[in-house]
Amino acid sequence: MRDETVVADPRWVVACVWIGFPLLGGVAGRLLLALVHWVVTLPWIPLRGPLELVDSVDEPLATVGSFTIGLVAGLVLAFLTVNDLLALNVSGDRVVFTRGGVTKTVEKTTVTGVFFDGKKLVLLGRAGEELAREPSDLTQAQVTAAFRTHGYPWLDSGDPFSDHYRRWVEGMPGLPPGADVLLKAREDALRKREEHDITELRTELAKLGVVVREEKARQYWRLIG
Repeated sequence: MRDETVVADPRWVVACVWIGFPLLGGVAGRLLLALVHWVVTLPWIPLRGPLELVDSVDEPLATVGSFTIGLVAGLVLAFLTVNDLLALNVSGDRVVFTRGGVTKTVEKTTVTGVFFDGKKLVLLGRAGEELAREPSDLTQAQVTAAFRTHGYPWLDSGDPFSDHYRRWVEGMPGLPPGADVLLKAREDALRKREEHDITELRTELAKLGVVVREEKARQYWRLIG
């Protein structure tokens, strides 16, 4: 069996999410119903019709319904939260990222540097490309220890290419053909917080030899190699 270090959120954290979020959602639903009861007494409130319709539901159906709706909303939020948690399996020959049942493997022989960029774990390749850039709420000390234990080149000083990045402005020179269009589309995705498109467009830019990072909706780029 391969010697490996697993870094993941403790089971009690996951259990608290599954139990706490639905309960909080149920309580929030009940409080929202109480707020509706109070709001309909105000003479100037807009959307009075729909609010009065909610207020007209008889008890105990109103209480049970509001709690149930909040409970379901809490379950959905719990599922999305747990599904987004990152787990790491670090061994002497590879790193396996697992998130939402999807795994990504990076071989150790391809890694030339590992560091945290804020809350994002970054693995660099031989040409300066990013083999992985994974958002993570894992304890950074545990992640650092796992990589060091298995002999990965951990970079305490952070990104060695930090001085190579340039702020992207549409139409600026120096980018390979097609990159400007992708960066424009990614800027729109960042503003709309469309995580799937943000990640997919990063991958497409990497195929063109462009590494990109962002600060909110601002993008910064550098060329691989």
